Amino acid sequence: MKKIFYILIIFFFSSPAQSHSTHYKGIVKIEMEVFRNNEVIGYSNYFFEHQNNLMTVKNYTQFKVKLLGATIFSILSEAIEKFKGDQLIFFKSTTFQNNKEKYVNLFLDETKNKFIIDGSSYKGEANIDCVIGNWWNHKILNTKQQISPLSGSVKDQIVKYIGAESIKLYGKTYLTDHYKLKSKDENLPDNKKLNFDIWIDKKNNLILKVKYKRMGQWEYRLKNYKIN
Repeated sequence: MKKIFYILIIFFFSSPAQSHSTHYKGIVKIEMEVFRNNEVIGYSNYFFEHQNNLMTVKNYTQFKVKLLGATIFSILSEAIEKFKGDQLIFFKSTTFQNNKEKYVNLFLDETKNKFIIDGSSYKGEANIDCVIGNWWNHKILNTKQQISPLSGSVKDQIVKYIGAESIKLYGKTYLTDHYKLKSKDENLPDNKKLNFDIWIDKKNNLILKVKYKRMGQWEYRLKNYKIN
């Protein structure tokens, strides 16, 4: 059971390495609630700091899955991303999954023009067009690869535009663009595949909702955000 729920959250951070920081220049925070089977089980919140050409994004995520009152799966995670202009230059995360530690340390090697990754499941290089999997960044829909924020593994992806849709969240109605994000390799086992529905606010390109299904229906919903 624990192994199954690990699969459920390997994308809970799920964003582009090219963060388009100018688009997020006025953003101070993004707060998302995590739902499983329409029940709130935790949160994933992002806090932004801007200084000249530098942007820092800090993420705090925590949730618990319970069965008959007992916790059968838990996540406690902290992560930090740093950008110079639109370029990711640093990422670090520490995640405790059922008290087992996972990590990623990433930096931009300007000489090689590559990301250097030291992760709990991957150590090596990655193209600078890759994306760190975080739900704050709309450019996750514009990249061919993402980097797991839990372990540093690199995953190929494809994105399909579904269409314009109106959705309601927390009593508000939004006009959105709906996308499907999937693994490029259709031969991957189901428990390894990316398979997400993502809704983007047409007005500001913020990710409003992410939905996927594995051992239940999971959603990340934008509850609140602040712009200076």
